[in-house]
Amino acid sequence: MFDTATTALLRAVLDEVCESVSQREIGARTHVASKILEAASSGEVSREGLRQIGREALSRAPTMWR
Repeated sequence: MFDTATTALLRAVLDEVCESVSQREIGARTHVASKILEAASSGEVSREGLRQIGREALSRAPTMWR
């Protein structure tokens, strides 16, 4: 679906956005990843654009504490 460079970018943005999220918070990480993938599939491939989308998704992500 994505080339190697884009896949690496998506992974890097996800890791950056979720750096403060525990690896055990699967729901939050999955939510952020799905929003980043959705944006990339719609043509957003700039690092800053994806980062912003990821941050917005993280602020709305389900957590086990809500």
